[in-house]
Amino acid sequence: MSQMERRSLAIKELRLNEADGEQPTLEGYASVFDSWSEELGGYEPFREKVVRGAFADSIKTDDIRCLFNHDSNFVLGRNRAGTLSLEEDGKGLKVTIKPPDTRWAKDLLVSVKRGDISQMSFGFVCEKDSWSYDDSIDVRELHKVKLFDVSLVTYPAYPATECDVRSIVASRKAEREKLLDEQRQKQAELSAQKQQKLHEYEEVFNSDN
Repeated sequence: MSQMERRSLAIKELRLNEADGEQPTLEGYASVFDSWSEELGGYEPFREKVVRGAFADSIKTDDIRCLFNHDSNFVLGRNRAGTLSLEEDGKGLKVTIKPPDTRWAKDLLVSVKRGDISQMSFGFVCEKDSWSYDDSIDVRELHKVKLFDVSLVTYPAYPATECDVRSIVASRKAEREKLLDEQRQKQAELSAQKQQKLHEYEEVFNSDN
């Protein structure tokens, strides 16, 4: 079974909109498309990026929350309740949050406005990815993910926990084995073609003599 993974992003464009007489909203990006991450994985280093369309199916069908510090006791919004909007645009996964009118949420908005809270994390399970090797490091592209939550965080979670790494390494090894099998099959086909051509050449040569 695939493991839950979390990724963090400095949301420099997080905006707090405060219109007169209306409940304030938060807007920002939980993920930016085609932007390479920092080096992840620790002893099995790799870099990754999210491909446009990776969230498309999940944000249409899944029940997704916005939390504070990934704590389910502090729910800032929920897509099925209409208090969390998730949208893929040309830049990334755009998030619009309508926080509850509670003391803790109001305190959090003050911290966001001051710049004390400026990062976001999202939790997901990878459903489709691809691996390649570039610039002396493995690289991973996320093509489809199941999104569970987006979260404002005080300290961003480490990009890949030990459990995450085991799951990711297993996925990467499977991809490598698949590529190796394809290469072996191609080499076998080329070898068979060479043998066939050699056999045909020998037949022609023998017939001429």
